[in-house]
Amino acid sequence: MYVCVCAGITDQQIRDAIASGDHNLRALRDSLGIAHSCGMCVKDTRQILDEELRLKAAASLATELVVTRTEPMPQKQAA
Repeated sequence: MYVCVCAGITDQQIRDAIASGDHNLRALRDSLGIAHSCGMCVKDTRQILDEELRLKAAASLATELVVTRTEPMPQKQAA
């Protein structure tokens, strides 16, 4: 779907730029030319940016949680 009609930028191009390291609106504007004209795309661009950064953070957290324990978990003692 086209997000920025003025520059002809699609949501997939925005997602690809975010995956490549553009983690804020300024970086997306500099690399893609998005939001340089009318600015109608800013809201949708921010929404995509927020979604992608949340997904990236969740994936990173999930990776950190996958840990193999080398010692057994302590057991509660019965009273």
